Amino acid sequence: MKHIITVLIIAFLMVSCGGDKNTSVEEVIASNNLEQIRKKKAELDNQQLELENQLKQLSVKIKELDPQEKIPLITTFPAKASKFIHYVELQGNVDTKKNLVIYPEYSGILTNVYVKEGQKVTKGQTLAKIDDGGLSQQVAQLQIQADLAKTTFERQKRLWEQSIGSEIQYLQAKSTYESQQKAVNQLQQQIGKTIIKAPFTGTIDDVITEQGSVVAPGQTALFRIVNLDDMYIETDVPESYITSVTEGKTVQVNFPVLGTTLDAKIRQAGSFINPANRTFKVEVAISNKEKNIKPNLTAKLKINDYTNENAILIPLSIISENAEGEQYVYTIANKKDSLATAKRTIITTGKTQGDNIEVLSGLNSADEIVQEGARSVKDGQEVKILMMDSNQSTN
Repeated sequence: MKHIITVLIIAFLMVSCGGDKNTSVEEVIASNNLEQIRKKKAELDNQQLELENQLKQLSVKIKELDPQEKIPLITTFPAKASKFIHYVELQGNVDTKKNLVIYPEYSGILTNVYVKEGQKVTKGQTLAKIDDGGLSQQVAQLQIQADLAKTTFERQKRLWEQSIGSEIQYLQAKSTYESQQKAVNQLQQQIGKTIIKAPFTGTIDDVITEQGSVVAPGQTALFRIVNLDDMYIETDVPESYITSVTEGKTVQVNFPVLGTTLDAKIRQAGSFINPANRTFKVEVAISNKEKNIKPNLTAKLKINDYTNENAILIPLSIISENAEGEQYVYTIANKKDSLATAKRTIITTGKTQGDNIEVLSGLNSADEIVQEGARSVKDGQEVKILMMDSNQSTN
């Protein structure tokens, strides 16, 4: 429309070459006379308005006389079966079973710390020593008494086996020996609590209490030890997915901070529904060969809860609903060249993924579905197909 107006204006200007009223635009501009310039502009504005009105009248008449102008214009795409993988998208936090703060079991002065932050340790390795407060000397004294009780018992046993002496003497010697040995064992167990050992192989992440500090059982944190080999992600899943989100399901794990994505599987699905939020917990085991995944790191999970190998997917935007609550789309029939008839087709739908939805019934791979113009056509109406796009239906 704008191009036609421009051409007509130029035509008027070209024929305007004589007389004062038909002075050209260039001549008026060259005169540098403001009043003449404004007058010329007003003349051209009036001519433009007149042309626009005439063009509108012509367009209206063309639509009245040409039946093709009344036919709705649409685009279509073919219904085709493809693999549909549905995901439940959740968020979880990284954790590990081997992330432990070590506390002492004995009160006293922390006399020795044998490790530093970042040091790798093995299970059972000595990490620190607490002053035993003289328990070692007590054990030595008790051990002497226990050795004497053992010798006495062994001699009394030999006599009793030879029927020499009384039974009560034999039993008293045995009781004394066993009592002394238990006392030694108890003190040795107490001394063992003064030695802090690594509960598992890992890395000393933090030395919390320094050498020389007074420590108390269950109150003074000594070390944090972490093992990054056995990492997992824990998340809460709504109870509606309890039958579809199960052990062994594949999961796409994305770490936004790291900019990495990896594939994993659910290794454990909880059997308890939390009454507070109606969810159950799942654990997703993850590989951490590069040791860059840390505890409490945020992860985005896409859990594959449903797969259909032969699904028909259509855009959500083309679906309408009738008064009975039935969903429908428009397909085309009686196609001849670019002309066809719109046909209302009732469908039932399944799961959605992004902007697409799965069609469970109502369509087959031979159908051609109306896309652009789906909201403006009517059942049985003649339509004109502008283009055929086979790539817009399911992606």
